[in-house]
Amino acid sequence: MSSREVSLATQLRRAGVLDAARVESQIEQINAITGTYLEDPAHALSYLADPDAGVLQLLRLAESARDSGNLDALVALRGTEGGAKMSVLLGGSLALGDFLIRHPDFVADFGNLPVGEKFADIDVRGIVLRGVGADPEAEVPVATITGAAGQAAMRVAYRRVLMRVAAEDLFAKVPTGIMHEVGSVLADLAGAALEAGLALARAEYPAHDATRLCIIGMGKCGARELNYVSDVDVIYVAEPTEGHSDEASLKVAGKLANYAARACDTPGIEPALWEVDANLRPEGGDGALVRNVASHRAYYERWAETWEFQALLKARPIAGDLEIGERYVDELAPLIWSAVEREGFVENAQAMRRRVEEHVSRAEADRQIKLGPGGLRDVEFTVQLLQLVHGRSDESLRSRNTLGALYALRSGGYVGRVQAATMERSYRQLRVWEHRLQMRKLSRTHLMPATDEGKRVLARASGFATVEYMEEVWHDVRREVRAMHLEMFYRPILPVVARLSADEAALDDDAARARLTAVGFGDATGAQRHIAALTDGVSRRASIQRQLLPAMIGWFAQGADPDAGLLAFRQLSEQLENAQWYLKLLRDSRTAAERLARLLSTSGYVTKALLISAQDITWLDNDDDLAPRDPARLWGEADAILKRSADAEQCITALRGMRRRELARTAAADVLGLLDSVDAAKTVTMVADVLIDGALRIAMETVTKTKGLDAPPITMAVIAMGRYGGQEMGYNSDADVQFVFDGEGQDAQSFAQQVATELRRLLQTVGPQPGLEIDADLRPEGKNGPLARSLESCREYYGRWSDPWEAQALLRARPCAGDDDLRKRFVDAIDPVRYPEELPASALKQMRSLKARMESERLPRGVDPRRHVKLGPGGLSDVEWSVQLLQLQHAHEHPALRTTVTLEALNVAVTEGLVEVNDADVLAEAWKFATDIRGALALRGVGKRTDVLPNDIRQMKVLADIMNVRLTGSELDEQYTRASRRARLVTERVFFGWIEDDR
Repeated sequence: MSSREVSLATQLRRAGVLDAARVESQIEQINAITGTYLEDPAHALSYLADPDAGVLQLLRLAESARDSGNLDALVALRGTEGGAKMSVLLGGSLALGDFLIRHPDFVADFGNLPVGEKFADIDVRGIVLRGVGADPEAEVPVATITGAAGQAAMRVAYRRVLMRVAAEDLFAKVPTGIMHEVGSVLADLAGAALEAGLALARAEYPAHDATRLCIIGMGKCGARELNYVSDVDVIYVAEPTEGHSDEASLKVAGKLANYAARACDTPGIEPALWEVDANLRPEGGDGALVRNVASHRAYYERWAETWEFQALLKARPIAGDLEIGERYVDELAPLIWSAVEREGFVENAQAMRRRVEEHVSRAEADRQIKLGPGGLRDVEFTVQLLQLVHGRSDESLRSRNTLGALYALRSGGYVGRVQAATMERSYRQLRVWEHRLQMRKLSRTHLMPATDEGKRVLARASGFATVEYMEEVWHDVRREVRAMHLEMFYRPILPVVARLSADEAALDDDAARARLTAVGFGDATGAQRHIAALTDGVSRRASIQRQLLPAMIGWFAQGADPDAGLLAFRQLSEQLENAQWYLKLLRDSRTAAERLARLLSTSGYVTKALLISAQDITWLDNDDDLAPRDPARLWGEADAILKRSADAEQCITALRGMRRRELARTAAADVLGLLDSVDAAKTVTMVADVLIDGALRIAMETVTKTKGLDAPPITMAVIAMGRYGGQEMGYNSDADVQFVFDGEGQDAQSFAQQVATELRRLLQTVGPQPGLEIDADLRPEGKNGPLARSLESCREYYGRWSDPWEAQALLRARPCAGDDDLRKRFVDAIDPVRYPEELPASALKQMRSLKARMESERLPRGVDPRRHVKLGPGGLSDVEWSVQLLQLQHAHEHPALRTTVTLEALNVAVTEGLVEVNDADVLAEAWKFATDIRGALALRGVGKRTDVLPNDIRQMKVLADIMNVRLTGSELDEQYTRASRRARLVTERVFFGWIEDDR
């Protein structure tokens, strides 16, 4: 089998070379100059970011080495690791390649790399100081190479080290893995350059001994995470030496500071390094360049803005008198960690981030590695804000370095493990891209390349096989970082925790007990025990609880019973101690923690529901999850349950569990003000419909099997009555029903009776899920009549024997379960009874007499009638009986009145001109008010009476809070009294037919 030899040009193109002919020619020139032959050049070039540029630079370097007598040193690198590092440098950094070409004697550096020495261990300060002839061991180093020569010598020494760092960086197999070390060395190198600048300055100013000047590194330099080319942010602080005044000290220090900065950033024989930026100092560019420690402290105590404390997070002495620098740091550190208590601190930090984003050019936003959405600033601002908010009470978070702080936030539970890992990975990748871009020309850039060529070089330099893959990772990183930033940086709990004083944020015994008592806890000692149980220890769970509880204590205190709320929170937390989602949800959600605190401290009903099914807490993060489920969805769920299993007990347990879940959802939404009581009642009713229909299907099948039949001999329907029929069920309401069947044969009645009995058993028997009480007393003949009645029997009874009150009761009759045809025929059968052509005078008299008797006899003994929202004057009964009378009198002529829903019928009565608009408004207001109060009483979950207003004004305030109305207890009492009194006057006219003179 033969094979063709692959040409060098083809190999070069496969290695990434663009102009193979030119590169092949340049390789021949290099071979000629060096007198050696490059073995497998294509393989060697495949590792270079820009193979074409790399070969050209090597050719230029060979020429420079030949001309300067350093050719042997260059040739000696052939086949060595040092030579490989130099090659990737030439292909990755045009600027440092040019530097090496200007100084070919440094080629030997690559052959003299100390074995086993890590570049992070280089003594950069000593190297750069020795470069200007200063003694690194001296207490105050002074340069012996001065002026322009000294400046050039310093810059050459700096770039010589920078060249080593860049070569190691480009040679690394996993550049993200050494990104942190690279940033640290670059920061130390910047500090060394400034230290050498001071040594040069001292040589120019012999009076330097009048001051002790320290240069404080800020930003990335202070954090030891500097870029290859970046402004070096600094602040200058100085103190006088013995025998010199502060004025003289600051004057000299100013000259030294200016000279040191100029040594780094002004044009010269060697190009400038980077700009030295002192604008982070007090008062910015308008402030004094150098201050003493006391002056700095005074400024930050009185005048500093939020962002200035955020900037101080990174402050680190980097050059000059480090003892003065440490004094500066020690003096200002307490101010950094207490700054969060300033008014609007978090909101100001968030606003500043938004302003930074707004200033990013739209044309560049999608390419911005640093400032754009999903860029480095998103990571840094997020980490810094979490540090500032929580670092006040957790000293482990007080790290200058972004990754160090992120590790601490993860360890402390302030950031989830997955989030922290994703954020770290993304941050490292963004920094590698930034480093590669800046390294190429030693230019200050933070933009992803716009050209295909630029993208290709960056992809190769940062270890990506293709540009497409790099761009995919770029988009993923931005999306993930942005999502995490928005989630964590704008956490609603941050401004809450920030507003707390240091004592309030602390959870030690004295501070916590005092605060608990002050905010309204009845048993501060007991509450403290709950807090200790939740926060003691070093577990991640305890750490997150320490973040949450300072804010949650305040939220509990806003509820009716803070003590009960905290106890329930402890019970839930212990129940969910192994659930990773629970505390993460409370920490990261915009709403969940505050909503949970409100529910637990306000509603006993919801608290019991959540303790039964704690996973329902997840609803609190999303309004959509708290919204009532679509009826079709619930009917579908019920149908699936019944089809999935043939086990009757298993099915009814699942159906009852579904109802419990939906009641909990509805109640939570009700307490949180996302649902009004009228819609809540409709939802509760609808869920009961689904449950009863499912129970009827189970009961029919069970009785059919028990009797050994192939199919049921009857059809059957359940008729909702009373408030259930009117779609006005409460959370604790029984279901008033009738059972109706249709079928022939001797066993039909018995079969229906057994089905009805089985249905009641299924719904009422104590089980793992709450039941539903079935009340069939409104059936024909009441308790004395059969539990289930045939349609024909119902028709005959209502046509011949029923009393007027039964016709009134039928106004609420609404088929809710069972056979569709039978349901329709039942409605057809009762419509003539409940919607008569004319209401007899005797029936009207009986209704009025019955209503009067109910008011005097059915009210519980000892209860003030005016406080009974159902049977009292102007209560639910007054409104409903007034509306039902209008229906009995007029529904025959006005079919729109034929509804079981009170407010719908009242609205129709207005439209048809059957009641005055003002009267209808009064009745509707009173009915809604009473319904709201009744619902609030049920949600409060204390006591069995849900129809009686409490006499305690404090409890009335609780009801107002549950109803989400901003009223005091007294105001709520007064408003209900006024509404019910007005409704009673309307009832006396509309229902009783009284006129003013009759009273």
